[in-house]
Amino acid sequence: MGSPAAIATVTITRESMTSQNPDETRAAAKAAAASEFYNLHEIVRKARANLNQNDWDYIVGGTETETTLRRNRMALDSIALRPRVLRDVSKVDPSVEVLGRRLRLPVVLCPVGSLESFHPRGAEPVVQAAAEFGVAHMLSSVCEPGLEEVAKAAPNALRMFQLYVRGDANWADDHVERAIKNNYAAFCITVDTAHYSRRERDLAKRHVTAGRRRVQGRDFQMALDWRTVERMKSKFKIPFAIKGIGTAEDAKIALDHGVEIIYVSNHGGRQLDHGRGSAEVLPEVVEAVAGRAMIIVDGAFNRGTDIVKALALGADLVGLGRMQCYGLAAAGQAGIVRMLELMEDEVTRALGLLGLTGFGKIDRSYLHPAAPANAPHVLSAFPLWEVAPYRY
Repeated sequence: MGSPAAIATVTITRESMTSQNPDETRAAAKAAAASEFYNLHEIVRKARANLNQNDWDYIVGGTETETTLRRNRMALDSIALRPRVLRDVSKVDPSVEVLGRRLRLPVVLCPVGSLESFHPRGAEPVVQAAAEFGVAHMLSSVCEPGLEEVAKAAPNALRMFQLYVRGDANWADDHVERAIKNNYAAFCITVDTAHYSRRERDLAKRHVTAGRRRVQGRDFQMALDWRTVERMKSKFKIPFAIKGIGTAEDAKIALDHGVEIIYVSNHGGRQLDHGRGSAEVLPEVVEAVAGRAMIIVDGAFNRGTDIVKALALGADLVGLGRMQCYGLAAAGQAGIVRMLELMEDEVTRALGLLGLTGFGKIDRSYLHPAAPANAPHVLSAFPLWEVAPYRY
């Protein structure tokens, strides 16, 4: 029942390799290497091998005590699945329709800044992987090579654009206009970064990331309020998303302002410490929204069963941040595609074993509270692999 891609292998002959240009040769080699990943933990392990400590910490780190980061995982591990049996699940289809497009999985490769730390072309191979496999992509405004070039790299992908508001109204409106001109399907502002957090992994090494070295306009981000949402919604005709919603109260205010996409996120545990896990927040937001907006959620969704749990709780799309970084660092575009293939295989098997043929009839009746079986941390979804500890 699993995807044939889950056990696929690729053979690249010497003749075919030499007939390609250097870029094509490297891409073919990475595709061949990516096909050798049979488990998600193998992708994570390869990413670690390819990255220095600073870039690795950028992916796996959180803020201060990293409590919110762990609670993201704990919230998911505190949900058990309730299977139904003796149903015909000979054909399972995990695809969904979002924003008028059919996606192979209910997944968006969510906005991650500074992807150029993991690949010289930054977000380009990520959006190309999204287009190749058939999931959505949301570009961060603090990621190279910029919204125009990313649009050119994958014109047919379901693309969304996320903005950190670090300029005045004209500056922000310019980004909306450019997103519309380049056929982005939705425009998103991130609202949980009014103040930068303390990333203690970096502080302990006296390391300042490239993104923090070049950032400008922090005062605009601090002063951001609902008036900006109201102005943008009144001026532009594009589906509007707010990323960083963490309560039912703010979800309702967003709906009052006509926001079409509610994005539940705590920045992967990288902003407010001692926050709740996203999967714990999600039910109250779903109840508040009551079907009046699309809901995206991210925060430690690392396995196929995590995606299944998110949709059972009421989400429409699941954002993959760290997972896309692992795939990108492991094998570029091919690494992300392979990660998605393995995710698809896990999702398909989980749906079938729950007695479902797709996401159409999934709901909370398939879930049950449970005590976590493992101590939660950023890599606890991959119990077959342990990373060597780093002495800070």
